[in-house]
Amino acid sequence: MNSKERSPTATLRESLLVPRLRFPEFVGHPMQDVRLADATSESTERNGAGQATLQVMGVSKVEGIVPMEERIVAADTARYKLVRKDWFAYNPMRLNIGSIARWRGHDEILVSPDYVVFKCKGAGPHRLDPAYLDHFRRSHAWEDFVSEKGDGSVRVRIYYKDLARLQLALPHFPEQQKIAECLDSADALIAAQRRKVEALKAHKKGLMQRLFPRPERVENGIKIPAETQPRLRFPEFQTEAEWKEDLLGRIAKFFKGKGISKADIQTDGKRPCIRYGELYTRYNEVIDEVYSKTNVEESDLFLSKRNDVIIPASGETKTDIAKASCVMRDDIALGGDLNVIRTGQNGVFLSYFLNGPKRPEIAKVAQGDTVVHLYPSQLEKLRVRLPSLPEQQRIADCLTSLDKFIAAEARKLETLKVHKNALMQQLFPQVGEADA
Repeated sequence: MNSKERSPTATLRESLLVPRLRFPEFVGHPMQDVRLADATSESTERNGAGQATLQVMGVSKVEGIVPMEERIVAADTARYKLVRKDWFAYNPMRLNIGSIARWRGHDEILVSPDYVVFKCKGAGPHRLDPAYLDHFRRSHAWEDFVSEKGDGSVRVRIYYKDLARLQLALPHFPEQQKIAECLDSADALIAAQRRKVEALKAHKKGLMQRLFPRPERVENGIKIPAETQPRLRFPEFQTEAEWKEDLLGRIAKFFKGKGISKADIQTDGKRPCIRYGELYTRYNEVIDEVYSKTNVEESDLFLSKRNDVIIPASGETKTDIAKASCVMRDDIALGGDLNVIRTGQNGVFLSYFLNGPKRPEIAKVAQGDTVVHLYPSQLEKLRVRLPSLPEQQRIADCLTSLDKFIAAEARKLETLKVHKNALMQQLFPQVGEADA
């Protein structure tokens, strides 16, 4: 064969080694097809006798390297492994679910002797930037590898010798750094947006605590009576009377939806419907969109009226069951696992009120352990304190607008995550698994 000709296998192999996206200054630069063993090495360095004051850490999938609970730390840490800055540590029984992290602190730490600890090579032809590997471990190539490897019948165990067989296309060190810096910037944007969303949620929680009268409570062993009006009122209502107290059973009627099974849910269904599952998959205080559709005959359904407040009739926990939503459309089929509160009050306001100061009380009266139940007879006895309808509307509008803003910012956060994920898949080429 002519030396200038390339076999189909060689051409395919080279195409796998070239990412779909590269920075202009690196276009055309070759990449090395290496095993992780070529660019990293395992460390089994132990604590020994003189390092007892080092902090013992564990690895969390979500939080990374975090302090280990004292109750599970052995009295003698001599066999615990040392971890230095930019080294990686993981539990071999949990790598397949993503519990691996890079230590970014300057001080040495200790991890369980059962953990695997490894470090990147800092010199030579296979020099590997720890920040680059830290991002690569979140790529599809890494996930596909660790989800299939390991041994053991109960839980998959992936030791360093197994992980070291992972193949990756390794660019030159300057390109690794450029990729890591790019993805670090994306992470910084995501973190900033996440903080914004969390700050907005905290603001909403604090606002609700001031917009609704505080219920009876105990502070420092002293019982403090319930407030008769909120600490914060809009200017136009500051001179109005105190909020009026009543039983929910006196101002509302209670119904239950009718059963809608999974088999009733059709992709080509005609009737909008909400069941417990749909309510908690996309929960909000105000329901103004369709969740599922059913083909069940109207005579066999319970249909909503605009302003209905729905709250689960059963659920897995008392916290979950104490969530109310207001239906903003007529003629939506409501499932049999939902309580329906129909009242002349503002339904949006009432749903926020039930989700705010009344939520602990609702959770307290719910019955059951494995499956928690909430009955109309329990809801009827709730004491509620309500302002005039115009003030209810003003509060409902305020909180609804804030919820929409939070939802918009949450969508931006998800968009950033999707963008980063797509960027990673283009920056990291996926190569085949090494032969055994």
